[in-house]
Amino acid sequence: MIIGTLFAILVLIGMSAFFSGSETALTAASRARMYRLERDGDARAGLVNQLSANRERLIGAILLGNNLVNILASAIATSLFISLFGQSGVAIATAVMTALVLIFAEVLPKTYAITRADNMAMSVARPVSWLVGSVSWVVVSIQAIVNITLRLIGVRPPTDEVTPEEDIRGTIDLHHSEEGLDAKDRHRLVGALDLKDMKVEEVMIHRKNITMIDADQPSDSIVRQALASPHTRLPLYRGDQEEIIGILHVKDLLRAVVGHGGKIDAINVLDLCRDPWFIPETTRVEDQLDLFLKQRSHFALVVDEYGALQGLVTLEDILEEIVGDIRDEHDVVVQGVRPQADGAVYAEGWVTIRDLNRATGWALPDEEAVTVAGLVIHEAQTIPEPGQRFAFHGHRFDIVRKTRNQITGLKIAPVPEDLGETETP
Repeated sequence: MIIGTLFAILVLIGMSAFFSGSETALTAASRARMYRLERDGDARAGLVNQLSANRERLIGAILLGNNLVNILASAIATSLFISLFGQSGVAIATAVMTALVLIFAEVLPKTYAITRADNMAMSVARPVSWLVGSVSWVVVSIQAIVNITLRLIGVRPPTDEVTPEEDIRGTIDLHHSEEGLDAKDRHRLVGALDLKDMKVEEVMIHRKNITMIDADQPSDSIVRQALASPHTRLPLYRGDQEEIIGILHVKDLLRAVVGHGGKIDAINVLDLCRDPWFIPETTRVEDQLDLFLKQRSHFALVVDEYGALQGLVTLEDILEEIVGDIRDEHDVVVQGVRPQADGAVYAEGWVTIRDLNRATGWALPDEEAVTVAGLVIHEAQTIPEPGQRFAFHGHRFDIVRKTRNQITGLKIAPVPEDLGETETP
């Protein structure tokens, strides 16, 4: 009789271990891997996905089974120990069952399951699906009672669910913090997600940094300037640099030179120009990428709401937000940024914060301003004068040059800690 009772207790503890391990495995299993395995034809992965689709019912069924066997095992053990030791058997049964349940029915199976979550989830999916199907009506009743009780005490279900994008970002940051993902890979993955939240004004080449050619110059002068430029697409203007009349592609120019037997004077450069493509500075980067691919054009001029030229953006500028700098033998280091031996950099005021961060590895915020000068003005709440110094976001900003109301040159250096905003004459 005693041996049979002990055997029953052990069987119930084993069932409790099964329920505990199944709960951990099914909730910790990788949804992405289960989805891929299901698409590859794995029926067990399909069962895991079906169970995960309704987690409330899954957890409810497992908890129902787990509590049932734990309470039953404790009741049997208490009855056995009372018959053996009298009233002191209650305390003995409590101590023994607490140790057995904690070690063998909770910690051990959950530790095993968390280290082999995917494999164990697929192994237990079928018996757990039988359990969920058989007690679903009980779980639904329990959940209804729980919801009614929560409403009576004024508790409402949360509405701020995590979006798939936030989930992906969290996963990327987690693997990066655990050194399972290096910084370059993290930059590429997060950069692709950032595109829809960015505007072209954040990635464009500023108008002060655009290489333009005066269309009224002689053809031989235009050809020499085009061949001397590191760029293959060059805006042509007439009179004012705001008046862009066409885009000259170097390949078109070379074809014309060959076609005229090398006689440059016989070439009408304006006939080779392509129509300029103007886009508003508020265009989302993701939308512009789609337009580049759709129209098979890789070059667009950016204008503000008044039609004034602000800069230009290319397909390469957008791709660099994902893969990092794309450089060839004609490219130069980020223009307007000159690193110094002491770790500081000299930067032109029009340099974008994203370009400065990319060139230096810093993490200056770009939510409130696009350029370095804009960041200083935003933080200082004034237009500073040359010689003034500001410290914020862990960096020191020395104003070097100013033209009228524009900051044209700064020296920026990291400091050990944020010193707060300070000024020096």
